[in-house]
Amino acid sequence: MSLLEKLFVLSQYPLPHHPLSRLMGRLTHCRNPAFKNFFIRSITKAYNVNLDEAQEPNIAAYGCFNEFFTRPLKPGARPLTDVPGAIACPADGFVSQVGDIQEGQILQAKGMDYSVETLLGGDAQRAAPFLGGEFATIYLSPRDYHRLHMPLAGTLREMIHVPGRLFSVNDATARGVPHLFARNERVVAIFDTEAGPMALILVGAIFVASIETVWHGVVTPPSSNQVQTWHYDGQSIKLARAEEMGRFNMGSTIIVLFGKDAIHWSETLQPGTVTRMGEAIGQISRRR
Repeated sequence: MSLLEKLFVLSQYPLPHHPLSRLMGRLTHCRNPAFKNFFIRSITKAYNVNLDEAQEPNIAAYGCFNEFFTRPLKPGARPLTDVPGAIACPADGFVSQVGDIQEGQILQAKGMDYSVETLLGGDAQRAAPFLGGEFATIYLSPRDYHRLHMPLAGTLREMIHVPGRLFSVNDATARGVPHLFARNERVVAIFDTEAGPMALILVGAIFVASIETVWHGVVTPPSSNQVQTWHYDGQSIKLARAEEMGRFNMGSTIIVLFGKDAIHWSETLQPGTVTRMGEAIGQISRRR
C-alpha cells in the first residue's frame, strides 16, 4: 500500500461512521430541486455515469438523489443469461475476490481473510453448509447500477442483520482493514436453491445510508447492537433467477456463498473482472 492509502485507511478508524452515514442519508433524500440536481450532476460527471441506459435519463425527473442512485434501467439494458443452470451475476461492479472457502475462511485481500461463521452472524450451524464451498465478492462503485438481483431462483429461508462498523469497502480499505467484511454492518439473506443453500451478504459501508430488500423494505437504519434474525419457513417467498432482491442506498459490496461442490465459477471470473448484472458467471455442478 502507498503512504496515501495507509493514511486513508487509518483516518477511517476514529470517524463516527453511523452518524456520518445518517447525515448522508438525509442529504440523499433532500428534495430541494437545486441541491439534488447539483448533487446528481456532480456524481454523474465525476464517475462518468451512463444515463443513456437509465429508464429515466432526465436528472430533473428524479425527486431526490437517492431516487437517481437506485434508478431502474431500460428494458434490455442488462441481457439476462438463458443458459440452464447458469449463475447470474447479482450486480454491476467488479470482482474483488473469488474462489474456494478454505478451512472456513474467505479471502479478503492478499494476506487477509475472515471467517464464514463471523460473516454470517457468529452462528456455526448457519455457516456449516458453506464450509468448503465457493464465494465471490463484488464491489459496486458509485457509477454502477445499484439494485441487486438473484444469482439463482430461490426460496427465502432466513434474513439476518449483523451490526458493525461502516468502513469504506474500496480496494485500498480491503487491503488495509483486517476482517473488513466481517466487521462492517451487513444484511444476510439465505435461500434454498436447486444448487443447495445460497447466501447473499449485503455489506454496508461509510455513507451507505441504508440497505433494503424487496420482501422486508428498509432493514437498516435503524441499527441494533444485537444480531437480529427473521425466519421465513412456510411463507413461500420465492424469487426467480435475476429478479431484484434488494438495493443499496449508496454503493457497497455483495458477497455470494455456495456450498461444497455445488457450483463452479467461470474461468473468466477473476479479481478485477468487471461484471454486469444478469450475465453468466458460473454454473451449477449438482442439482438438489
